[in-house]
Amino acid sequence: MTQLTAIITGASEGLGKSFAIELAQRNINLLLVALPGSGLCDLAAYIRKNFDVHADHLEMDLTNVENYPKIFSYLQDRGIAANLLINNAGLGNWSWFEEKEISFYKMQIELNVITPVLLTRLFLKQADDNVTSYILNVGSLGGLFVVPKKQVYGATKSFIRYFTKCLQLELSGSNVSISLLSPGGINTKPELLVLNNKLTGVSRATILEAEDVARIAIDGLLKGKKEIIPGIINKMMFILDSILPGFLKQAIIQSRLKVILKNQ
Repeated sequence: MTQLTAIITGASEGLGKSFAIELAQRNINLLLVALPGSGLCDLAAYIRKNFDVHADHLEMDLTNVENYPKIFSYLQDRGIAANLLINNAGLGNWSWFEEKEISFYKMQIELNVITPVLLTRLFLKQADDNVTSYILNVGSLGGLFVVPKKQVYGATKSFIRYFTKCLQLELSGSNVSISLLSPGGINTKPELLVLNNKLTGVSRATILEAEDVARIAIDGLLKGKKEIIPGIINKMMFILDSILPGFLKQAIIQSRLKVILKNQ
């Protein structure tokens, strides 16, 4: 049986790195994409050494639209059609809106919105109609809930939710399976680990490790799940959001905002 090939963006660290290792464990070849100087070459070498898969890598800035076709040209030159696309690359923040420069928000919107949309378009163009193809768009529960200090990030993830849901309808009955991953907080970087460890109660319980999220996500993707929400607490929050009245959700948000302001 021919091995599948997956493209993973933002693959050098955090959730992207966990996706790469999880897929390698499942005997799926990889094309890893991330910024230059992010350790991508070392990760590809580690995977080739420890797993029986091909692990190629491309270092590029995904905010540059001209780079997108290079990913698929690279595969085409080697006679490969990608079977999986994991749109993982993204830029987050935890800050008041006026604390960030215009250049930051431009980059955030380009990476979180434009990149997955255009890569998905190019991926579908090269997909083999006779083989099942998979797309995993990494969203966030932050795209569903209004969270102070997550204004632009949350908006980009709301876009990814809408975009994914629409594509699921358009491509129903085709050989393309599209899943939306909607995680809560993830321990992906040392600074996030420090921040997350300060949380208490339900907030602390929503935090998961990157390798666990990757495993749950790939399981759901290959099973054709429409939306994947890792963690029991996160699933409960998702259900509560659908049944709580608007005024009560607003009160919860205002309460959360007061806590943030008090701890400044």
